Amino acid sequence: MKISIGNDHAGPEYKFAIIEALKQLHIEVTNHGTDTESSVDYPDFIHPVAKDIEEGKADLGIIICGSGNGAAITANKHQKIRAALCWNREITVLARLHNDANILSIPARFTAIPQAVEMVKAFVETKFEGGRHQNRIDKMPCM
Repeated sequence: MKISIGNDHAGPEYKFAIIEALKQLHIEVTNHGTDTESSVDYPDFIHPVAKDIEEGKADLGIIICGSGNGAAITANKHQKIRAALCWNREITVLARLHNDANILSIPARFTAIPQAVEMVKAFVETKFEGGRHQNRIDKMPCM
């Protein structure tokens, strides 16, 4: 499995902890995020993650910003992306099971690092349920 990760200045510590956890699961990671807490514009680090998924360079994505909202909104501008803003394990599992989310958006200012790592593990381990949910997924893109 390949994961693409991107973050703004609110997320370097989260990103480093997540990358370490993913490496322990033998998951390849592409890092598009900033490594410092100097202020940056999150779209510059989120669009490359979405493009990796659209182009098949990554299976899933993880994006991190202060609220998680700006990152999710940016990623969801891409037609093949279903970015889910999640703040606990249960919502993360449902985002994969029911929505086939392919990007997890983490709000760094509203989650703790251990909680974020737990969410990431749930995200990569949970598979889409399909069935009645697939009909809804098929109706999501704008034509």
